[in-house]
Amino acid sequence: MIIFEPKRHALGVFTDFKEEILMKNTRFVTGSIVTLLVCLMLTPSVSVAKTFKIATVSPDGLSWMKKLRSGAKEIAQRTDNRVKFKIYPGGVQGDDYTVLRKMRIGQLHGGVIAASTLTRFYPDLQIYNLPLVFRDGAEVDYVRERMDQRIVDGLEEAGFVTFNLTETGFAYVMTKEPVKSVQDLKKIKAWVPDGDPISAQLIQSFGISPIPLTLSDVLAGLQTGLVNGVAVPPLVALALQWHNQVKYVTNIPLVYIYSMFSMDKKAFASISEADQTIVKEVMNRIFLEVDRENRIDNLKAYDALISQGIEEVGPTEDQFVAWQAQAEASIDSLIASGSISDESLSLLYQYLNEYRASQAGVDKALLSEQVRVTSASE
Repeated sequence: MIIFEPKRHALGVFTDFKEEILMKNTRFVTGSIVTLLVCLMLTPSVSVAKTFKIATVSPDGLSWMKKLRSGAKEIAQRTDNRVKFKIYPGGVQGDDYTVLRKMRIGQLHGGVIAASTLTRFYPDLQIYNLPLVFRDGAEVDYVRERMDQRIVDGLEEAGFVTFNLTETGFAYVMTKEPVKSVQDLKKIKAWVPDGDPISAQLIQSFGISPIPLTLSDVLAGLQTGLVNGVAVPPLVALALQWHNQVKYVTNIPLVYIYSMFSMDKKAFASISEADQTIVKEVMNRIFLEVDRENRIDNLKAYDALISQGIEEVGPTEDQFVAWQAQAEASIDSLIASGSISDESLSLLYQYLNEYRASQAGVDKALLSEQVRVTSASE
């Protein structure tokens, strides 16, 4: 009799084969996952493209605006379009304080604004804005070379990334009636930026009535007589067409004004460190160029004001002494209010005294040489 054994071995073979396949698949999947993880760790992270929204009150078409756009284009090219800038010129996003507010809530990422806009975050940045503290541009250059980084660092601690500080220029008093003396100043209704209590305090210390207005309202204010004077650099007066509403300019460089391109620190940190380096390199270079060119352009703008019929007036020696005394009193008032630190003020005067002492030595040497040459010729 032939007895057939059940063919359990066939099922067993199938079961063994199935288990082998499962084990191989499991090893394959596990190995693939490990390989993928290793690759991800070894592969550089890909930065997400970022478009920074930047605003300014300056009209489009100005020389420095063209440079800014050129810098933005260079950054886009060098970062393979990972970093782009969308620029809103001409105050379409509001005045400097509105731009700052929009930066704080994330609607904008940065702005090219007057330094005074950020005083509540770092009060000592107004150290350059003290009245009659600088005699000329050479003194400004000496001090800024030693103090600019202090301001940039202070703003970074407050949450802002700031590129090369940029000279706006010396502000001159421009009025409808001649202003030669401090007493003449007291007749002036002068514009101050709306929301800028420090500027208002300085203006008031000279006995001037401050009229706070947004930048877009100043021209109408001059036309209607709401204000009858402004203190701005010549370049600003021409760019905003304010010069058409004044008749006189007092030839005293009253206050040094500077601007800056500042960005929200958190927004800036959203791009890679490599891209941050590129942005800093390009923007620092661009605004250093603008800084230097504005000095020359302001000299040309001042001459343009005179050539267009605005009359230049100035104080007598005695009247200027009174201007200086009033300026010193206003600085004392700022210090007493705690609006500026003793440390920054001490550094400012230290560097000014260093420069003036060096120039006194140069002047003395030149005078001695002139005497020697004159004596030899005789």
